[in-house]
Amino acid sequence: MILVVGGAYQGKLVFAKELCPKTEWIDGRECKEEEILSCGGIHHFHAYVERQLKAGQPVKQLAGNIADENPEIVIVSDEIGYGIIPVDAFDREYRETAGRLCTELAVYADKVYRVVCGIGVLLKG
Repeated sequence: MILVVGGAYQGKLVFAKELCPKTEWIDGRECKEEEILSCGGIHHFHAYVERQLKAGQPVKQLAGNIADENPEIVIVSDEIGYGIIPVDAFDREYRETAGRLCTELAVYADKVYRVVCGIGVLLKG
């Protein structure tokens, strides 16, 4: 597993595509969990988490399921935990859940990169 994180609009997907040029990608804004468990890579992973939480679907086991079912996946996610803490309870839950899932995925990942201004920095691996 490879995890690529960073702020919005920092070039994470471009970096990941250069790193893994043969990977076929799905979009977390519209995919299903079954697709995540079998795809080459997912971008907008944080958006998938948000959609699931809004739909009342559990995501607690998601990182473990991904690690078990699709250990070669490339995951691209925005870091959404920086900045001002939202007033809205759902937004706080979403940020915390997405952050905890990425933290758990980082444990499973062989490599973790953080991308800033299009430059990927290897954090693990």
